[in-house]
Amino acid sequence: MADDNPFSGGCAWIQGEFVPIGDAKIPLLDVGFGRSDVTYDVVAVWNGKFFRLDEHLDRFERSMKHLHLNLDVNRQQITQILHECVRRSGLRESYVDMIATRGWPGRESRNPWTFRNQFYAYAIPYVWIVEPDKQEAGSHLIIARDTVRIPEASVDPTVKNFHWGDLTRGAFEARERGGGVVVLPDLDGNLTEGPGFNIFLVADGQLYTPDAGVLEGITRRTVLDLAAELGLPTHVAPIPVGDAGRADEAFMTSTAGGVMPVTMIDGQPVGDGNPGPITTQLRQAYWDAHDDPRWTTPVSY
Repeated sequence: MADDNPFSGGCAWIQGEFVPIGDAKIPLLDVGFGRSDVTYDVVAVWNGKFFRLDEHLDRFERSMKHLHLNLDVNRQQITQILHECVRRSGLRESYVDMIATRGWPGRESRNPWTFRNQFYAYAIPYVWIVEPDKQEAGSHLIIARDTVRIPEASVDPTVKNFHWGDLTRGAFEARERGGGVVVLPDLDGNLTEGPGFNIFLVADGQLYTPDAGVLEGITRRTVLDLAAELGLPTHVAPIPVGDAGRADEAFMTSTAGGVMPVTMIDGQPVGDGNPGPITTQLRQAYWDAHDDPRWTTPVSY
């Protein structure tokens, strides 16, 4: 029997209306599209529950404030829209995006402070950076040589954005060098992040993750929180590129995939070439946390 729910493939909120994801369109003149004058945030729904929704909303609000974006919808209304996108779709595992754009210019002025800012949202089936079956073997990570991360003085990486030119260029470099995923260094030769994920290294039973040039990911924060509960020492600090080759374990973190093991860096195995025990422990703890009422918000279907 065919699914007669028009939202089963996903549901979007566009200019005050809920529409099937295939019908969702933004105006061509919206400078969120034309100039990347936009911020966004992505929260996951797993087993019918939002994971750390409040933290994602907090970060979304901080990003909007940083970019001088003001919406006609408030936090409570945004929350209701996100819930309704998921409810209409019926998805139990979903990738839920909220977007604030500058909007489009009026006839009288092209000054960005005169634009009417716009809000969009959508829920689609859950997105994986690395599919679960491939996570079992671990990913081959390439550290870019030809591309550096956009400096913080130019684009603030703590504000979630669409400035992915450097990350996309790095992804093609990784592909050409036989890897699956990429992390970019900064101008000082320290690790930053990859396209949509943070990076962690494990050495001597301790966790290390870059302190600068990165989005302060909610999954990254969750790993730091879980590590504290498990008694694992953590360090948020500069990580020179050369340290990656001396790590016992490595993994990536993202809302789109959770804790994802890395078993090879630049063609060389990490540790024994298998997902390490601390990575495995944190990966299990992360998915177990999706049933923890401290961090979850049920969707009312």
